[in-house]
Amino acid sequence: MTNINPIFVQTPRVGVGQITTANTNRDGTGTVGTIFTAGTNGSRIHRIRVKAQVTTTAGMIRLFIHDGSNYRLWLEFIVTAITVGANIAGYEYDLQLPGEKALVLPTGYSLRASTHNTETFNVFAEGGDY
Repeated sequence: MTNINPIFVQTPRVGVGQITTANTNRDGTGTVGTIFTAGTNGSRIHRIRVKAQVTTTAGMIRLFIHDGSNYRLWLEFIVTAITVGANIAGYEYDLQLPGEKALVLPTGYSLRASTHNTETFNVFAEGGDY
């Protein structure tokens, strides 16, 4: 019998990772940081936020889905050149994934990230475990 009742996350979670090593690869090779690992019954991510800790140059943040063996490029965010200062905030990107657009990770999967240039970024993934 098919379950017709909606399923909600049971435990809220925030995955946090910091990426700093330049990696221009789009195939998951090179340095890739783990941001969020799915829980025992899978997980759902509804928001991803990227915040630079330093002055940035034109580049890219890449997000990968890792199934335990393979990396698949999922999204790329363009990083703009920003010289931070007393009146200038650093680069940030906020991706909302509401409702059906949420990223659902099965057990054994994880969200990973890399930066095109050698610059420090904090990457946050907000969601929860089923």
